[in-house]
Amino acid sequence: MKKKTRTKKKSPRGKKHVRRLGILTGGGDCPGLNAVIRAVAKTLITETGAEIIGIRDGFYGLVMNQMRRLDYVDVSGILTRGGTILGSSNKDNPFDFYLPVGGKTVRKDCSKMALANYRKWKLDALVCLGGDGTMSVVNRLIKMGMNIVGVPKTIDNDLAETDQTFGFDTAMSIVTEAVDRVHSTAASHHRCLIVETMGRYAGWIALYAGVAGGADVILIPEIPFVPGAVCDVVSTRYKHGKYATIIVAAEGARIKGGKVVVEREVTDSHDPIRLGGIGKVVADIVERQTGVESRAIVLGHVQRGGTPTAFDRTLATRYGYHAAQLVKNGKFGRIPVLKGDRITDVPISRIADKVRNVPRNHQMIKAARGVDTSFGVDS
Repeated sequence: MKKKTRTKKKSPRGKKHVRRLGILTGGGDCPGLNAVIRAVAKTLITETGAEIIGIRDGFYGLVMNQMRRLDYVDVSGILTRGGTILGSSNKDNPFDFYLPVGGKTVRKDCSKMALANYRKWKLDALVCLGGDGTMSVVNRLIKMGMNIVGVPKTIDNDLAETDQTFGFDTAMSIVTEAVDRVHSTAASHHRCLIVETMGRYAGWIALYAGVAGGADVILIPEIPFVPGAVCDVVSTRYKHGKYATIIVAAEGARIKGGKVVVEREVTDSHDPIRLGGIGKVVADIVERQTGVESRAIVLGHVQRGGTPTAFDRTLATRYGYHAAQLVKNGKFGRIPVLKGDRITDVPISRIADKVRNVPRNHQMIKAARGVDTSFGVDS
C-alpha cells in the first residue's frame, strides 16, 4: 500500500504564507503546553503546508541554536501529556544571558545570536508560549525584526488582558483534590491544616481552590491578613465543636504590614525570588496562639504536573488554533486572549511585564464571604 503524503498547499495569489515557523515554550512548565504545540503545528501543516521547527528549552535553544524539525507525527498523540515535548526554561533571557564560555559562565546580551539563529534557520515567524516574563522578552525581539505571535501560559492565571490562561484549571483542580483529602485527616486529628499553593503575587489558585475545597480561611496576596483574625476563626470553630480547620494560603500571601516570605533566591535567574514558607509561618502562629495542633502542606510543583483537565485541553487547542490563524494571516506582534467564552487577540505589548491580580471586589471573594469563608481580616 502506497504511503499517503501531505502536500504543501499553494499560497493564494498576492499573499505570502509563512513557510517555516519556529515554536518555543518559555517560562515554567504547564499542563496544556503540548496541546498548544499540537494545535499550532497541525493547523499550519494541514492548512498551509508550513514546516514546523521546534526550539528546545525556550529562549536557551534560540540563543544556542538547538532546534529540530517537527513533523505531523511528532505532534500527534501529545494532547493529554503534561509538560512540553520541547523542554522549557524560566532562567534564559537573550538580552541578559548566562553564556557558557571556556568552562565559565559569562553574563551578556546574546539577543543578536538569537536573531542570527532565527535567520540561519530561515524562520518566517515564531510562536512563543509563555507568561508575562516571556512576553516581555518577545516584545523586545519583535523590535529587533522578528515576526512573533504569543500564546498566554501560566498556572497562576495572572496575565493581563485574558480572563483565563491554560494550565490554571488543572492546577486549581489538583489543589482542590488535595484540600478534599486533608479534610478527613484534619478531622481525625483535630488539627488546623494549612495548604500552601503556588501563584506568585496573585491569589487566583488559592481563591478558586479554596472555595471549591470548602476552606475555612483563604489567604491571598491581594488581602494582607491579620494573624489574630485567622486565630479567631480557629478558636471559634473549636469552641463550637468544629475541631478541624482548613486554611488555603497562596505563596505570596503576607501579614498586614509585613513582607512576603521568601524560600530562597536563585542567583542565575532573572526573577531570583522564590516564594514559599507562608504556610509554616501561619501554622506556627495558629498553634502558638490557639493551642490547636497545626501543620503546613506545601503542594509545590505537583500543581504544574500531570495530564491537563478537559477544560485546559480545549482552551489550549483554541489558543493554538487562533495563534496559527494569526501566523497564517501575517498578524504578528499579537497574542490570543479569552474574553468571556470568546477567543480574540490583543497586542503583546499590552501583556508584557504586567500582572493581573485578584480584584478585592471580585465575585468569587464575595461568594466566599457569603458562605462564611474568612480572608484573615477583621472586616
